[in-house]
Amino acid sequence: MNFRLAAVMKRSVTLELINRDIVYTRPYIVLLNGEELMRENRNVISIFGLEPDTEYRIAIILAEGGGEEPKWLSFRTAPESVLLDVRAFGALGDGKNDDTACIQAAIEACPKDGTVRIPKGRYLTRPLFLRSGLSLWLDRGAVLLGDPSREHYPRLPGMTERSDGKGGFNLGSWEGDPETSYASLLTGIELRNVDIFGEGTVDGNADRSDWWEEHKTKRGAWRPRTIFLCRCRCIRIQGVLVRNSPSWTIHPYYTDGISLYNVTIWNPPDSPNTDGFDPESCEDVLLLGCRISVGDDCIAIKSGKARMAGERRKASRNFALRNSILERGHGALTIGSEAAAGVYRVEASLCIFSGTDRGLRLKTRRGRGPDCFYDEIYFHHIRMENVPMPFTFNMFYHCDADGHERYVQSQEALPVNAMTPGIGAVRAENIRCSGVDSALLCAYGLPERPIGAILLRGIDAVFLEDPERPKRQVLMMDDFPPMRGMSIYAKNIGSLKLENISIRGAEKEPILQNISDYESRAFILR
Repeated sequence: MNFRLAAVMKRSVTLELINRDIVYTRPYIVLLNGEELMRENRNVISIFGLEPDTEYRIAIILAEGGGEEPKWLSFRTAPESVLLDVRAFGALGDGKNDDTACIQAAIEACPKDGTVRIPKGRYLTRPLFLRSGLSLWLDRGAVLLGDPSREHYPRLPGMTERSDGKGGFNLGSWEGDPETSYASLLTGIELRNVDIFGEGTVDGNADRSDWWEEHKTKRGAWRPRTIFLCRCRCIRIQGVLVRNSPSWTIHPYYTDGISLYNVTIWNPPDSPNTDGFDPESCEDVLLLGCRISVGDDCIAIKSGKARMAGERRKASRNFALRNSILERGHGALTIGSEAAAGVYRVEASLCIFSGTDRGLRLKTRRGRGPDCFYDEIYFHHIRMENVPMPFTFNMFYHCDADGHERYVQSQEALPVNAMTPGIGAVRAENIRCSGVDSALLCAYGLPERPIGAILLRGIDAVFLEDPERPKRQVLMMDDFPPMRGMSIYAKNIGSLKLENISIRGAEKEPILQNISDYESRAFILR
């Protein structure tokens, strides 16, 4: 069986099988230094308990009936300067006493290329600030538990004027604007080369505090995330469970080169604004073998609102998602709407979307910002299970207080200017959708700037059978009717190409309006 080394750290490694199976494959055996280590069937696995600066040989063979000779790969774990245990610094890990000072002391004392170990236990803590060159190891059974009292959380100012006259210094952020927010349980400011790894848990503890109450009100400062990374480079998170977040769970902000391997993100289904992973103005982002189940969008790619896009314009680019499961969220993978600086080159493949309201969700509107353009969006080899609306592209998204103004919602072709958003090329291939309810594709472009090009190829969709089920709201825009059983609704599109499409159980034929270039091949509606 072919595989690759996805990430080699000091005490762990992540492997990815190379195949066309979605998330799971045939059972196999992992051999480490000639001995059986584990039996698995996931395409992406992480192995812990390795020693630093040590040579290993690894192979994968089929569990039954393979008979093939193992193909060995050799790797060497990264060197480690020192291992510091937080209990040696006085941390108790009893879930009652405040361990913040002890853990922070271990972090501050740790030299470059060192590791801070958090062993089994429940460590009640206020926000912790990480350092460059650090590895944070959450061992199996270790829980970092967020302090439930907001009075114990320091604030990150949204914008502070620099003394040297070079503009503002931005720390806090809230939904695309530089706003004062509480520091997060794990906070990183301008870090380089940080690993967070292990089989432990980072628990925001929001289910036992008041973070989810009056969630639309700023009380002292805006709610914290669980992990916030501001202007960082080369961050890897591997294996950990992150749960019960006060708001967005993991929020990389102007951060490049962030990778998540076998990370699980879990928030209750009714928890407000608890997106799973929100890279904002980030480049080179990878999610591999992750599982996300939350109360809002599972993944939302952003690049700020108009002010940040104007003052510190930075698009989000080069996003890859593979062999992951996205569950329960409003959108499995969402782009926008706070993406005023644009989003480019997004690829999702070999994933399962299960029980999310929408699959691929693009949302934007007039007035978002000077470079709000989405392009090169590619989805392929994905299975959507009980996803009512697999593809929704909305350029009239009515977010924020001004989202219902005439300028945003007008159906007339308005003059194109710097605040006119755009969507370029979107491609979806080899996708199976079951439990479709409202519409397979609902795409609504602007009359003055239609969506550039949509290609659906190799799509198999099965709608729900209950003809009495209620209609649902597909697009969050004014005066757009709820739908049920709509095969395809597309309006204001430059090019729409449908190839090898099979739709079963839809009640309505496609509705196409203002499509400049339309092509349909092997489109079967039954």
